[in-house]
Amino acid sequence: MKKSFLYVAVLIFILLAACGAPASTNTGGGAAAVPAEYAGQTNPLGAEAAAEGAKVFRVNCVACHGEQGHGDGPAGAALSPAPKNLAELQTTVADDYLYWRIRTGSPGTAMAPWQGILTDEQIWQVVAFIRTLK
Repeated sequence: MKKSFLYVAVLIFILLAACGAPASTNTGGGAAAVPAEYAGQTNPLGAEAAAEGAKVFRVNCVACHGEQGHGDGPAGAALSPAPKNLAELQTTVADDYLYWRIRTGSPGTAMAPWQGILTDEQIWQVVAFIRTLK
């Protein structure tokens, strides 16, 4: 009985601690919380990687997200839910969120996981490019 109480108390403590998570994991707009293994990661490549990221984006992302990342690509029109407007999303989420979602996809949507298709470097390049969208 005491062990059960201890486990419940620890679980409650962890949940309460998660409510005060650092801003880097704050995804805003009701977006899912970034898992611990991705939380706090920042783009190791910097803004100069955006040019290469634009190339990767054009080949792999434009069909759904559109040229400017507004979620208005030709294939995106047929998807439900519609693709995210990345120009808006990138203003409310940290690098860790973008990297995580590109790498692992988004369950319940057409956003497929790109892990194994794109390298980690290419994913970070795309994150750098998404940061340029307006």
